[in-house]
Amino acid sequence: MKYFSNLDSIRSHPLPKWYDDCKLGIFIHWGLYSVPAFAPKSGQLGTIELDERWFANNPYAEWYYNSVKIGHGPSYDYHVNTYGKDFAYEGFADMWKAEHFDPQSWAKLFKKAGAGYVVLTTKHHDGFCLWPSEYTDYNAAKHGPGRDLFGELTAAVRGEGLHMGAYYSGIIDWRYTKRPVTCGYECDYPDNVSYAYSDYAYNQVMELIDRYEPSVLWNDIGWPVKGYTDLPYLISYYYNRVPEGVIGDRWMVNKDDFWYDFSTKEYQVGAAHVDKKWEMTRGLGLSFGYNQTEGEADCIGKDELICLLIDTVAHNGNLLLNIGPKADGTIPSVQEERLLYLGAWLEQNGEGIYGTRPYRTPELKEKNGSQLYFTQKGDTVYLFVAAPQDGENVICMENIFGTTVKLTDLQGNAILYEMEDELLRFTVNAKGTAPVAVRVQI
Repeated sequence: MKYFSNLDSIRSHPLPKWYDDCKLGIFIHWGLYSVPAFAPKSGQLGTIELDERWFANNPYAEWYYNSVKIGHGPSYDYHVNTYGKDFAYEGFADMWKAEHFDPQSWAKLFKKAGAGYVVLTTKHHDGFCLWPSEYTDYNAAKHGPGRDLFGELTAAVRGEGLHMGAYYSGIIDWRYTKRPVTCGYECDYPDNVSYAYSDYAYNQVMELIDRYEPSVLWNDIGWPVKGYTDLPYLISYYYNRVPEGVIGDRWMVNKDDFWYDFSTKEYQVGAAHVDKKWEMTRGLGLSFGYNQTEGEADCIGKDELICLLIDTVAHNGNLLLNIGPKADGTIPSVQEERLLYLGAWLEQNGEGIYGTRPYRTPELKEKNGSQLYFTQKGDTVYLFVAAPQDGENVICMENIFGTTVKLTDLQGNAILYEMEDELLRFTVNAKGTAPVAVRVQI
């Protein structure tokens, strides 16, 4: 099918089955901000008003440039005390070496984690590019690492049979702005309003499409307002070049004025829509970029992470789980442990996750208060007990299935059940406190 540069044509793009089926992606925030690797642990996005207090205390380490630019707050104080008041952010470009970056080991880890796709920040809001762009020398091939980081990882990820995507910060580039972002409005309407910047962003995204054909084109926050009329051509060009590619909803302030294959939720901002595909994204801690001040206690719990995936999938979403590598290219051990734990669980229970669709009842509280989730594949429903106790768990729930069902664990062992007064009662055995899956054949 050929796509034309108008909304009617673009909106006919179907959601590719690979994206709907794979359920888990790995997001990677890695760049110059990984050198200072600092942010205060102020709270999750969506729990604090987006005012100057939030931005001066921003928990996102990848926003370090903006936080310092504000001129007060923990990141500013850290910068002055560590590097000096007059040290320019651009100075990190030659300090960043990525000397231990091994794209093959990264790709193998992501596959072990059970992911189906990977998205790397090719250019974040600081403007530094992780590929050898012909439109700027401010990139990792000309400075610091001296490598095409995006290209190398793309080859390694595809070598493991995974899809590779490109994140690009379209509307914000702090090298083109004079004032820092201090409120939500300035995120959507920064002061880089020139046609020159709009053309720069357009040319770079087209360059990424031509060079790497990313399976996901993940633009962030929005697109330069003066380039809105370019978007139908840009996206139709992308779909014609990568027919099974997908785009998110972060192109225009009013998202419904354009088109997207999936909507996005970030920590507590955004919403799940069971009737349309969406994507949940968050860091393992409070930050996307590596933050040296975060430790084990600041990371999402191992079983909580599994529950997050189940909750997301049950409500028709994909989980784009972020890691923040260190500047040298190593992945912090606590992050690697979380990925491997999730992957081990998926190895045993992925049947109820991959390739599924939402059941008519996505979630339910059982009579004793346990949280239950449901997915469906054909005539089989998968029931997940979110937070079981180690050992036997008696589940007493509303019978949402009907009168004839067969319950087994995922190894095929029968689970006996009783029906009484529109209730279904059965017992599941848990080894530890990780979520337990039950196969229900209607």
